Amino acid sequence: MPKAIMCLFFSTVLLTPGLFAEKDQDGQKAKESLEHEIVVTANRIETSTKEIASSVTVITREQLEETKKTTVMEALEDVLALHTIQNGPPGSASSVFIRGANSEHTLVMIDGMELNDPITPSRSFDMSLLLVDNIDRIEIIRGPQSTLYGSDGMGGVINIITRQTRGRPEFHLSALGGSYGTYSGNAELSGSTDRVRYALAATLYETNGFSAASTAYEGNKEADGHRNLSWSGRLGVDLSHNFSLDFSLRRIGTKTDIDNAGGGFGDDPNHVQEYDTFYVMGQARSLLLQNRWEQILRVALVDYNRTSDNPVDELNPFSSESSEYTSKLSKIEWQNNFYLHETNTLTLGLDFQREQGESWYRSESAFGPYESIFPLQKAHNLGLFLQDQVRVADQFFLTAGLRYDNHSQAESALTFRIAPVYFIDKTGTKLKATLGTGFKAPSLYQLFAPGTFYGPIGNENLEPEKSTSWDAGIEQYFLENKLMLGFTYFDMQFENLIDFDFLQGYINIKNAFTKGTELVLEARPAGSLSLLMTYTRLEAKDKDSDEYLLRRPKDKFTVRLNVRFLDRIKASFSVIHVGQREDTFYVGWTSTQVTMDSYTLLHATGSCDILEYFQAFIRLDNILNAEYETVKGYGTAGFSAYGGIKINF
Repeated sequence: MPKAIMCLFFSTVLLTPGLFAEKDQDGQKAKESLEHEIVVTANRIETSTKEIASSVTVITREQLEETKKTTVMEALEDVLALHTIQNGPPGSASSVFIRGANSEHTLVMIDGMELNDPITPSRSFDMSLLLVDNIDRIEIIRGPQSTLYGSDGMGGVINIITRQTRGRPEFHLSALGGSYGTYSGNAELSGSTDRVRYALAATLYETNGFSAASTAYEGNKEADGHRNLSWSGRLGVDLSHNFSLDFSLRRIGTKTDIDNAGGGFGDDPNHVQEYDTFYVMGQARSLLLQNRWEQILRVALVDYNRTSDNPVDELNPFSSESSEYTSKLSKIEWQNNFYLHETNTLTLGLDFQREQGESWYRSESAFGPYESIFPLQKAHNLGLFLQDQVRVADQFFLTAGLRYDNHSQAESALTFRIAPVYFIDKTGTKLKATLGTGFKAPSLYQLFAPGTFYGPIGNENLEPEKSTSWDAGIEQYFLENKLMLGFTYFDMQFENLIDFDFLQGYINIKNAFTKGTELVLEARPAGSLSLLMTYTRLEAKDKDSDEYLLRRPKDKFTVRLNVRFLDRIKASFSVIHVGQREDTFYVGWTSTQVTMDSYTLLHATGSCDILEYFQAFIRLDNILNAEYETVKGYGTAGFSAYGGIKINF
């Protein structure tokens, strides 16, 4: 299969230039071309991707509109070198792997607010919580980003940036309905005055779902539904020409039916999990010394509350369980950008983060009652970072950074990053490379979880996980920037990884590596047509056992084609091929390692602007009705059809 994919990729490379002889609907040559994006996450300040060595993917609001995605998980599905998995239907637990790194090695943010949940065992974030309402763009940075963002950014960063528009007020209403009893309604209001910018949104998403434990296995018939009510807002105020305030908040409330396990007879008709999540961020920005010194002071608070209730039922008449997990994460950042010269920008910052969490779990069974209490525990971290950006003759760009972190419970960490870029204007060639280190502090659970009669769990002597990574690549632009070919090779080495040992609890025991290649072809031969093809080849292994890391596909190939007709009709087609990957399948008390089959998904979306303010659309997922699993034993959706309308005022 890898050879077939490579042949298809390079055949497309050879055939694509023929598209550029086409003309748009008016018979004129297309004026649109590929442009370098402006991103903020890679260097913590607005920077053109022309100057950035890191591998970057940007999902714009326009792309979200074209594909009619409803959740962030769906939007990430076809991103280069990123793989998503989920334990069943919408709302089920999910994970994201960037370049094969663990899901907890991805730092997730909204408007710069860190979202990784302190009370989860490995301090990860569940992307299934997030809907796409009020999102302006999603920036994905691959490779270690600890130098700028500290712990959790070992594999990469996903920053979700919400809307903050300028212009007259706009009001949007949309509704979607379709397969599995799915319904979604959304309302958004945005606009600005001379000094104030605002964006507000509310979304209700409901679905009857399908069996999380998968109907492909015996004993699973009951569908697992999900309900998500989210509202968000962003407000910006310009108090003067050099001082502004920015506020962002989001509230998410979910209720999800879950099953006891994957595979045969994993169904549970009354197991329910509820999430109540609140994020708030305030930011002050000032410009001093004739705009040469920019100061940004940001304060953020994240509050999580997760409960689970599983009373007795006809399938489990003698057992019940309930639990509650609560956590808080607060952070203050002071960032200083010194625009010393048009060739040099220096960034100096300080951040302080405090986290806390607690939980309880109770159960009843034929063996009697059981209780596990995780008392309130706290930790904090102080970080200091320095970064310098150098530009020479608009051709050579160098970013170099250094960071020191002091964690209250683990040893300190020093990380660095060097990222040069050389751009040849005459040939449209970009040469890039990065070298950097990353770290991840132990989670509260890994540090403090109380032991049981089976043995210890938490370990207060844990050291941070560490990584060293490098990549190198080339991007080549052709045909007046209407076609781009990119190639990147990456290598990530992980040390001191924390794993659970039944005799010793959590210990620093594992070493691993991931390496591979990223290929991308992007083309805009006409204003009415765009094409994106990506291919990722990945090798991810445990160094000690030489076994493949679980749930990481060895190959991933995607194609996305967008077409516009008569300025009113738009169509989007995507193909996602995921190769073989290893997983563990549990049957009773035993487990076996299995190789999961590759699968191919075909999606399509079409929309028509019937009137100036009215749009109708249809979305088709898994058109080939592929039978597949992202997690062994858990269900996935078959062919699904959705339709809806959008009204703009």
